[in-house]
Amino acid sequence: MFTAKTSAKGAGAESPRISEKTSSGKPAMPSIVSSDLTVNGGLVSEGDIQIDGNVEGDVKTTRLTIGEGGSVKGAITADTVTVAGAVVGQIRAKTIVLARTSRVQGDIWHDSLAIEAGAQFEGTCKRLNAAEATTQSSLTSWAANRRSSSSEATTNGVAASSD
Repeated sequence: MFTAKTSAKGAGAESPRISEKTSSGKPAMPSIVSSDLTVNGGLVSEGDIQIDGNVEGDVKTTRLTIGEGGSVKGAITADTVTVAGAVVGQIRAKTIVLARTSRVQGDIWHDSLAIEAGAQFEGTCKRLNAAEATTQSSLTSWAANRRSSSSEATTNGVAASSD
């Protein structure tokens, strides 16, 4: 009755596929600020951040998602920002999506902006010009430089010298 055979290649044998990788080559998992957590201070990440709790400080990341119950009081700098919760502060990103449940109070700098019906937005929105877009793409190069400088500074926990 319960003798169904499964092969190693069958369903459930594969783990979820995560396409992005960290500097060490390992799959990148998003950093999560859960609904019962409040962070006082800034967040900086080379990967994705999901905020379902509260952050009081600036956020700098590649991809930021603010859930319906999440909030940020501070400046946001990212490549992609999706807001379903609350933001009080400036948002600067290439792509910004304001979901119908979002509440944003502050200026938005963008290349691409989508605002769903029902979203609340109080502030100004301006397109990034070429110089600002270059500055924005420097977020990616900043992360790469950060990785290379940290690997040059230490090797297996021992300071490296260039002698």
